[in-house]
Amino acid sequence: MSLRCLIVDDEPLAHGIITEYVKDIPFISIVGHCYRATEALLFLSKQQVDLIFLDIRMPKLNGLDFLRTLQQKPLVIVTSAYEEYALESFDLAVCDYLLKPFRLDRFLKAINRALELYQLKKQNVTTGIEKTVNQTGEQISLKVDKKHILINTEEIHYLESLGNYVKVWKGNEFLLTPRTLGSFETQLPADNFIRVHKSFILNKKYVDYLEGNTIVLKNGQQVPIGKNFRGIIKPLLNIDD
Repeated sequence: MSLRCLIVDDEPLAHGIITEYVKDIPFISIVGHCYRATEALLFLSKQQVDLIFLDIRMPKLNGLDFLRTLQQKPLVIVTSAYEEYALESFDLAVCDYLLKPFRLDRFLKAINRALELYQLKKQNVTTGIEKTVNQTGEQISLKVDKKHILINTEEIHYLESLGNYVKVWKGNEFLLTPRTLGSFETQLPADNFIRVHKSFILNKKYVDYLEGNTIVLKNGQQVPIGKNFRGIIKPLLNIDD
């Protein structure tokens, strides 16, 4: 198995760095180099890819606008020198966001995450949790594989973004649904659920304590706190210093 990858960046140096990083990764195959997003549109009309390394600030058409034009999105890892586009990127369901210059270890972490998502999509992995209907509380419908499952929001511990999918965690098991994390924010009860990280939404009722940059749940699961969210977390969770 090999992930077919396309590099879209207007800087030749960026192409060189990514090419150098992936040369010893056996499951990555670079099938194209584009220096404009408009070039990438033409490339994708002729050839299918599994993963795009995407810059944001490019002439004529920027990376995020390019991403919005795609009806069927491959996995995307953003590679940008500007951190202010991170939240917007994750709302567009990118797999990861690498801030230039990035080191090999950080690059490998992003690649491994992409591989995990690719395998989940190919295998249509679910946990086999049966449909649960509670007569009290709010409920939402999740598309899981080819089924629609009704779930009570009170049962949800947290949600984790994974590219174009979201893991909806019920205790130590999860349902994998093809949605973006941002789409859940308007649907989940605002009194109970808060976004604590670009990739995580948390149900406050399951919080046990805060330790450093990590929220520990009552069942022992751990959820990271994003650096841009830490200032709002303590008052929302009623946690004192």
